[in-house]
Amino acid sequence: MPNLLIVGPPGAGKGTQAARIAEALRVPAVSTGDIFRQNIKERTELGQRVTAILDAGEYVPDELTNELIDDRLAQDDASEGYLLDGYPRTAGQVEFLDGVNLHRGQQLDAVVRLVADTDEVVRRLLARAEQQGRSDDTEDVIRRRLDVYERETAPLVAIFAERGLVVEVDGIGPVDEVTERILAGLAERGITA
Repeated sequence: MPNLLIVGPPGAGKGTQAARIAEALRVPAVSTGDIFRQNIKERTELGQRVTAILDAGEYVPDELTNELIDDRLAQDDASEGYLLDGYPRTAGQVEFLDGVNLHRGQQLDAVVRLVADTDEVVRRLLARAEQQGRSDDTEDVIRRRLDVYERETAPLVAIFAERGLVVEVDGIGPVDEVTERILAGLAERGITA
C-alpha cells in the first residue's frame, strides 16, 4: 500500500479527490483539518488545546500537529499506507514525517499536486461561500489565502520535487476526470489499486 500526500490550493478539490483516491487505493485518507474539527466537536483534550490556540488567532504549532499525525498513522488502518491531506505544511513537519516513515520502515511514495487556475479557484470558493453563507469569504480574503498557500507550500513542493515524488495533475474539470488523471499519474509510477 502506498504512502501519499495530496497538495493544492484551497478550492482545488483536495478533500474530494483525497477521499476518492484513498478508496481506490484502499488506504485511509487522513485530513488534519478533519481530525482537528472532530476533536473540537467531541471536546477532547486535544480539541480543547486546539480551540484555545485557534481562538487566540494562532497557528496550531508543529509539535501538536506532529503528535496528532504520529498517533493517527500508528492506528491499524494506516499501518500499511495512507493519504495525507493538509499535512505537512512546514519543512519541520516534512522532517517529522520522514522520521515517522523511517520508524515504520516505509517511505513516502508520491505527492499528488493539484494544479488549478487562480481565477477558477476564486470562482469556486466564492460560490461555496455563497452556498454556505460564509460572508467573510470575500474575493480579497480568498486571494490572500491563495497567496499564503503559494508562499508556504512552494518550498515543500520543491523538497518533494527534488526527491522525484511530485505527480502534477490538472485539478480543473469534472470530478471523475480529475480522479482519472490522478490515478493515471500514480499508475505511471507503479502505484495502482
